[in-house]
Amino acid sequence: MYRPRFFETEELVPKHIYDVRGERSLELLDERLLKTLDDLRASYGKMTVNDWLWGGANHWRGLRTELSPVGTPYSQHRFGRAADCTFHDIDVESVRQDILNNPGLFPHITFVELGTPHLHFDVRNCTPIKTYHP
Repeated sequence: MYRPRFFETEELVPKHIYDVRGERSLELLDERLLKTLDDLRASYGKMTVNDWLWGGANHWRGLRTELSPVGTPYSQHRFGRAADCTFHDIDVESVRQDILNNPGLFPHITFVELGTPHLHFDVRNCTPIKTYHP
């Protein structure tokens, strides 16, 4: 099982999942997602997915369950294959353009949302990289 170098498990799953499964919550997340999150943090510095552990409001930017008030039933978040990230040291559009202009940098990324204030990426089974403007 891949264990992220730069993320606590709580940053990637909602509180109710962590409360029940603890570190086993990582089993619910695709290894490609976890590796890509580490690669993004290594490349672009500090970034946030969920922040509920530190009193923040974000519970649903990694894994989403049927209890999630956001997203669609077949969202890649529900399968542990998507994350919404906020970067602290670089603007999100620069990251998004790096990904789209250099697909080899992050080979597991196959989908990117455009025009959002955060980076939504996922590792669904498709090629080449698809984009969507919500």
